[in-house]
Amino acid sequence: MKKIIVLSISALLSANLMAMDANATKPMGVKQEGIKYIKMLGMALKSELKAKMKEDKSGMGAFGFCSAKAEQITKDVNAKLPSYAKVRRTSLKLRNPNNKADEIDTKVMNEYVASIQNGTFSPKNIKVVEVDGTSRVYKPLIAKKVCLKCHGSNISEPLSKAIKTAYPQDRAIGYKEGELRGVIVSEIAKH
Repeated sequence: MKKIIVLSISALLSANLMAMDANATKPMGVKQEGIKYIKMLGMALKSELKAKMKEDKSGMGAFGFCSAKAEQITKDVNAKLPSYAKVRRTSLKLRNPNNKADEIDTKVMNEYVASIQNGTFSPKNIKVVEVDGTSRVYKPLIAKKVCLKCHGSNISEPLSKAIKTAYPQDRAIGYKEGELRGVIVSEIAKH
């Protein structure tokens, strides 16, 4: 009887391990894949930004980092992605004109803004939109207190001058905590 029980437990464990193994090799869904790429970019930018904010509470170091390195970090992350995928940032109120939103980006961001205004928003609300054979995965970026040093209404005079010098057409100011700052978008072509 002990042998039968041991064999039964062994068979069950084996079956469970095989099932787990089968799930491990299952291809990732588009949404999960997009989130993975969004996290890659978000973590690369956020870790550097946090370090700069810690070094210099005025925000000048963080702004210097963003203006000098954020675009290159985005390119570096994209270089690590499969050829059918890319990740980028955009906003309704741009600082860097290279991050311009298209019509679909604008529609998605306006939906986020409306959900914030009517109290149905969740920062975990990841949207997936199909566009011409490409899946776009959108993650909202919400303005936090720390963001307001460079994106709020009370930006210090030296920082304001630096922003205007680097980005003469800057519109990414005047945010309040909790507002939509923009989105990170992962684009995954069907492959």
